[in-house]
Amino acid sequence: MSDDDLELVRGSGNVFRDLGHPNADAEQLRAILAAEIIHVLDERELTVRQAEGLTGIAAADFSRIRRANLSRFTIDRLMTILNRLNRKVEVTVTVQPFSAPGVPAQAHP
Repeated sequence: MSDDDLELVRGSGNVFRDLGHPNADAEQLRAILAAEIIHVLDERELTVRQAEGLTGIAAADFSRIRRANLSRFTIDRLMTILNRLNRKVEVTVTVQPFSAPGVPAQAHP
């Protein structure tokens, strides 16, 4: 394999955006929140049944989160789960115009 066979592409920092997913920012935030839930479960060595007992959230939901099956979860639901696991969630929002290739900037009056 020669150097000519490789192309280095710098990602945007959001894999969902890089793959062209709609709502990429929301998808990334859900993934980050789910990863933190998994981290708490692992750190405390909690089974999904124990997590259910502590939070009142169904064990099946914790199983879905562990498998990264997040389609049933809203951002606020994931934040609620973290709160019930005694984690404070702080969100900072920065709004910027899109500069992605192929996405025209919207003119505002």
